[in-house]
Amino acid sequence: MRTHARNQRLKLKQADRAALEALTHRGRESVRVLRRARALQLLSEGWTVVGVAEAVGVTQTTVRTVRRRYLEEGLGAALHERPRPGAARLLTETQASGVVAMVCSPPPEGRARWTVRLIAQEAVRRGLVAKVGRETVRELLLRHDLKPWREKNVVRARTGCPPHRTHGGRAGVVLTAAVSG
Repeated sequence: MRTHARNQRLKLKQADRAALEALTHRGRESVRVLRRARALQLLSEGWTVVGVAEAVGVTQTTVRTVRRRYLEEGLGAALHERPRPGAARLLTETQASGVVAMVCSPPPEGRARWTVRLIAQEAVRRGLVAKVGRETVRELLLRHDLKPWREKNVVRARTGCPPHRTHGGRAGVVLTAAVSG
């Protein structure tokens, strides 16, 4: 059967032919979908796999896969990718918001600022999460545009802290001279 299908012209159903025509003229799909649609059209016109691959700008394997999926599963399967399994989120929304709230609070006693490693350790120690890695914390901070190691980006109410210079260093002690008058 395979060799027979390989040498035979692909016959599109009339409804599928009309759907492909509308799809390619509308132009509101991704390039991948449009290329697959065009490949199906050319295959139905009798083009070879090699010719279609060169004309459309895809590999011969892609053309063969699109043709096989059309014959076995229909137009939708031939044009669109199957959902890819991705890893589940490591933190729930509740856990993520707990970590973000922790980062916005003052760092632990004896620490000047939060680091990614410290955040991961403290989140586990405080029971916010059972286990979390540095990369997960880094991505969470990136998503929320937080940079806790830069004090000016985290709102903290501290009393008695000397002001910071614009370049990040601590300001020196300001001495005022007594003016006699």
